Amino acid sequence: MAFQLSKEEQVKEIIKAGKDPVYFINNYCRISHPIHGLIPFKTYDFQQDLLSSFNDHRFNVILKARQMGISTIVAAYIVWMMLFHRDKNVLVMATKFGTAANLVKKVKAMMRGIPDFIQISSIEVDNRTSFELTNGSQIKASSTSGDAGRSEALSLLVLDEAAHVEGLEELWMGLYPTISTGGRCIALSTPNGVGNWFHTIYTNAESGENDFNPIKLMWDLHPDRDQEWFDKETRNMSRREIAQEFECNFNTSGDTVIHPDDIAWISGTVMEPKYRTGFDRNYWIWEEHQSGASYVLVADVARGDGADYSVFHIVKLETLEVVAEYQGKPTIDMYATILDSAGREYGNCMIVVENNNVGFSVLEKLIDKSYPNIYHSVKSTHDYVEQHIAEAMSNSVPGFTTSMKTRPLIVAKLEEFIRNKLITIYSTRTYREIQTFIWNNGKPQAMRGYNDDLVMSLAIACWVRDTAFVANARNIEYKKACLGSMIRTNTKLNTTIEGQIGYKKGGTFDTMNAEKSVEEYQKYSWLYKG
Repeated sequence: MAFQLSKEEQVKEIIKAGKDPVYFINNYCRISHPIHGLIPFKTYDFQQDLLSSFNDHRFNVILKARQMGISTIVAAYIVWMMLFHRDKNVLVMATKFGTAANLVKKVKAMMRGIPDFIQISSIEVDNRTSFELTNGSQIKASSTSGDAGRSEALSLLVLDEAAHVEGLEELWMGLYPTISTGGRCIALSTPNGVGNWFHTIYTNAESGENDFNPIKLMWDLHPDRDQEWFDKETRNMSRREIAQEFECNFNTSGDTVIHPDDIAWISGTVMEPKYRTGFDRNYWIWEEHQSGASYVLVADVARGDGADYSVFHIVKLETLEVVAEYQGKPTIDMYATILDSAGREYGNCMIVVENNNVGFSVLEKLIDKSYPNIYHSVKSTHDYVEQHIAEAMSNSVPGFTTSMKTRPLIVAKLEEFIRNKLITIYSTRTYREIQTFIWNNGKPQAMRGYNDDLVMSLAIACWVRDTAFVANARNIEYKKACLGSMIRTNTKLNTTIEGQIGYKKGGTFDTMNAEKSVEEYQKYSWLYKG
């Protein structure tokens, strides 16, 4: 094309391409096709919309399906920015340094494939994972280390597969100042569960709580894809993989302990509390104490390092509804007082406190307050012991003991209750914790930067209800049945025989003897003494 244009026409083309990235990419960029080799880059409609968003918005967060060509269109946009703008500084970060380096490699290959006349700036410094143009613009790939990009002023920050970058919350705190003077950011990723930086940024962008422009790119936006293609591609994939790779579904894509369908069911039961009370208004009540109903209060006490909360749930045993909940950071003395008051308010219900270090302090204060119904168990077990019996036992301890061995069992009980829709949860706080409660190297725990205090308190409530209360009730029924089977009779049997003191003619033995035949006596004569 260059040899067909006059100098004047070439200048017009340069000006036109420099003003419009869509025109530049469709006319002068080439990409490598796995089958056809180097081919012209012809953008789809959704890719052109993306380029417009890159120009119109400083911050863009892209929730995308797999294999939509988004990394390629971002690379082409970077080529346009670096070529037609002086002193642009671009930093690319990804889950792995190699992934970021591959994007830089795409930019470099695209830059070299541009016709000579349109290439108004050439590569001056060329390294494997970075390069610099003669106009001062540069790009480099970076690892996700804590000091990445800290000493630079960036024109564009690209976060590739942002949902999969570990610790991006902390990295972002260091990266944001590098673009605060007018720099731009493009964060793109497939989903990877909820609670991570990418999920938070995207959902907040949708609700208008930050400056990011949210963009969702579903698999069917691609013109070459239809339902037949989708069915073929997903035939051998799990539900989680499909959600992550193609459906842009945050909930189903995560490796949550509770199944996404069950989490969705919980979202339908969540409601505002009837009362928000307490000294910090963190004691939420959905239903007051009902006469004749039974309750259990399960509490988890904060370690005291400020990272977690002291929490408790009050569960109505007949319906398994969480009728009240607390989450706060009171002192040990104050928390014991709150528990004592809440327990008495709900009919002196049983209080179950996890007996970690600070938990024992709370239990001691509850005992000092003469609370009448504290959960006790046999030491090193979860065998429930009634309080009046436990006080006379040397091997009983107040409270509930959680260990690394028993934690998965307790969590499994919660999952069972939720899966079978046995328990009703109204709290948004508990719901949010369940969303970020995941399997991490085979261990159930909160995602990094989140808490699981409410989840574990609720799990203990399910365990105690299904073991202490149900097993205890079963034992009571067994005892009742045993006692009920016993009978008392007033029948008196006179065993004296003729010649003994107290013998009365016509007594029991005389009657028996009269009724017995001679044959029977002969048959069993060996039983009698002669």
